[in-house]
Amino acid sequence: MTIWDGLIWGGTALTMLGLAALLWCIVTAARAKRQNLDDEAMRAVMRRVVVVNMAALAGSVFGLMFVVLGIMLGK
Repeated sequence: MTIWDGLIWGGTALTMLGLAALLWCIVTAARAKRQNLDDEAMRAVMRRVVVVNMAALAGSVFGLMFVVLGIMLGK
């Protein structure tokens, strides 16, 4: 296993973590919507969901960049 293989697998793991966090965001927002929360409570839940969502998207992007970099540089 070379350093590039490690970069590919690390990027894959980071991407999967990002996707899991995105799934958490979807489930949390759906639960909050089903609970019919008042406006202020819904805003509090959505603030947290948006922060996690942005971090998850960034993690997925960086993970995919690592995978592409590992593939390109490993050849």
